[in-house]
Amino acid sequence: MNMRVRQYQDESDYWKIREFLRQTFLKNNRRELSWQASRFDYYRWHVVENISRRKLEKDVHVWENGEGQIAAVLNPEGPGYAYMQVDPEYKSRELEQEMLDVAEEKLVVSKGEERLKLNVFAGKTDMLRQDILRQRGYELSNTWEHHHSCLISNTLQEVILPEDYKVRALGDIEELPARSFLSWKAFHPQEPVEDYEGWEWYLNIQHAPLYRRDLDLVVTSPGGELCSFCTVWFDDVTRVGSFEPVGTAPEYQRLGLGKAVMYEGLHRLERMGAEMAFVGSGSEGAYAFYTSIGFNQLDISEMWTKLF
Repeated sequence: MNMRVRQYQDESDYWKIREFLRQTFLKNNRRELSWQASRFDYYRWHVVENISRRKLEKDVHVWENGEGQIAAVLNPEGPGYAYMQVDPEYKSRELEQEMLDVAEEKLVVSKGEERLKLNVFAGKTDMLRQDILRQRGYELSNTWEHHHSCLISNTLQEVILPEDYKVRALGDIEELPARSFLSWKAFHPQEPVEDYEGWEWYLNIQHAPLYRRDLDLVVTSPGGELCSFCTVWFDDVTRVGSFEPVGTAPEYQRLGLGKAVMYEGLHRLERMGAEMAFVGSGSEGAYAFYTSIGFNQLDISEMWTKLF
């Protein structure tokens, strides 16, 4: 294997990795066997900037061929997680073994009294990676990611909302506090309001290269309150859109608002020239919701865990 591995160096690597992910996604016939560029954007501008606050230079590793072209990338998304992005032209047992060597050296973490561990994702049809993980002592967990996709032309439906509810693009900076609090309510329904930490993190989201405010959609109630949302990322190179995140405040659920805001997103993507749309799910409820809209399950990534 004529390849060298190095750590992420500077911002120029960010752009190189995004282009590598785009081309790998296309080589995989637009299947999410590796990340899309939009997910790497979200990792860079949300996970890194707002949550982990770790350095990409510390966590991200790049494999290059003899001509200096990226063949594979290893990165976390949270502490103790490893994602292996591999160009299908270079996928081999030797490369994947070497990537796991680096992951086990650099990305293993402990939490409190728990033992050191590493979580690695492998596609349900990726027999090579599954075999390597099994041989190295990893065990299949009950955590997974469903990758849903749809042909936009086959999924478009009328946007139907309850009376006096409206769907529109997010407003300017004055509306960010309300949009941020809506996200917090949707994803932390059992937590006390005192745990809410503010809205400034949303400014980092808006720095992502693929972010467009006309694709950052919200539903408003008759009283003008923000009550449901989805952020859509459109990549005109691959001609696909991705929904991340999607949510509705608990008090506004079961009114059809989530479907309505996603249908609006699909209509906007169609007008921009997108051909496919993607969304991920990690729970049975989310799986059922996206399937009801018209998304099909295309691939499954399963999490394998090893204690050290």
